[in-house]
Amino acid sequence: MDRIVTDYLQRHGVSAAAQAFLARPQRLYIGGQWLESSNGATDASIEPSTLGEITRIAMATPADLDRAVAAARAAFDGGPWRTMKPLARERLIHRLADLIEQHAGELAEIESVDMGKSVVAARDVDVQGTVDTFRYFAGWASKLHGRTVEPSALPGRYVAYTRRQPVGVVGAIVPWNFPLQTMAWKVAAALAAGCTVVVKPAELTSLSTLRFAELVEEAGFPPGVVNIVTGTGREIGAAMARHPGIDKLSFTGSTAVGQEVGRAAVSGLKRLTLELGGKSPVLVLEDADLAAAARAVANGVFFNSGQVCDAGTRVYVQRSVHDAFLRELVAVTSSLKVAPGLDPDCFIGPLVSPQHKQRVSAYIDAGLTEGAELLLGGARREGCFVEPAIFAHTRADMRIVREEIFGPVLVTAPFDTLEEALACANDSPYGLAAAIYSNDLARVHGLIPRLQAGTVYVNAHSTLDPALPFGGFKQSGFGKDLGAEQLDHLLETQAVWITLP
Repeated sequence: MDRIVTDYLQRHGVSAAAQAFLARPQRLYIGGQWLESSNGATDASIEPSTLGEITRIAMATPADLDRAVAAARAAFDGGPWRTMKPLARERLIHRLADLIEQHAGELAEIESVDMGKSVVAARDVDVQGTVDTFRYFAGWASKLHGRTVEPSALPGRYVAYTRRQPVGVVGAIVPWNFPLQTMAWKVAAALAAGCTVVVKPAELTSLSTLRFAELVEEAGFPPGVVNIVTGTGREIGAAMARHPGIDKLSFTGSTAVGQEVGRAAVSGLKRLTLELGGKSPVLVLEDADLAAAARAVANGVFFNSGQVCDAGTRVYVQRSVHDAFLRELVAVTSSLKVAPGLDPDCFIGPLVSPQHKQRVSAYIDAGLTEGAELLLGGARREGCFVEPAIFAHTRADMRIVREEIFGPVLVTAPFDTLEEALACANDSPYGLAAAIYSNDLARVHGLIPRLQAGTVYVNAHSTLDPALPFGGFKQSGFGKDLGAEQLDHLLETQAVWITLP
């Protein structure tokens, strides 16, 4: 660990447990064992506010992935996981949730240091959301049943029923923006369904998932049920998509990469869930509470430094309140503290890497070049910091309006009629989420079914719960994480016919 990182951790009072974990080199977790990469390759994990090296993680090879898939297959086909009673599986998942909760502070510190996000948000949102997700799906483990059927068309007498059985080995490819929580979305449901999993965390933010693997081991999961393979998406992610031993693939990431993953997975007829990019529209109607809407909109786009797939990045405001709303929005955004993630008052932390800072900065420059009015922010600071930017009077043909930026950049434009607002909202290849700010429920309910989005928020943004499904329309992907709907993608239905004499 670089001295600059050590000083940063000590200055902010990071726990001894988190410091000890962060200081040691990290290995792969395969078949219940901690292993070096087969070729010994490692890569640095970088703290994004200081740009210092935290530790080094193992960079897996395709041979390592083969070992992980073989371990998961053995645990699924012939190990104790296959024969474990549903209630025993439920209790084990609850035990894991308890351990995550016991180590919540440590996990939040690890997540903040590795990714740059607010440690307070990491504890209250990421870690708590992880605990809630495991507890929610633990309850499903003992409640997955088939049904009996009375055949009505064929002559003769039959006993007919259906069985639900786990799909098999699940490959989970996790993004860098919510490493622990998104991993939980994929792993918790898979374990409840009786599947085994191979997880590939993002190479930029692998550390919280590796600490999670230690808790899996402590909880007493059989070897091979959960496997963690760190490495690049280009090599290991692509190999997972093609791997014949993986029955189901769940991917969260950009639309461009998701298309490549999907093509590879479909060639092997894998079951597939893709949660991809977003450019979520926000409609602010003239009857909205402007002060409350401004606070919610700012939170919905600048939370996690804008590195959120369903962030409300396109705001369309009814012309009669347009100027007043933007004044409120600028005032709220100006009050948000830009600081390192371990600062307890941080709201906007650094972006995840220098490369991503450069990408976001290029979009801000493009917005200015294309003639958008920059109302606020956009300045770059040392480290990976970019101040939140608000553009006004943007046009639909601008890159900052069309493309996913994945940073603290908001574009706005006025509208006159609801038809115009809907046309603007739906004028996008993405369809992950949308938001409406209004107190007129008749208008709200009229708009909801016409918005091409997998989730619609009303007078709020990014309000998530394990009981509700999350996933997109159009190029934002298909399939669902969370909710009972996710389990349908992890179970096969077997029809059984028995002819009676």
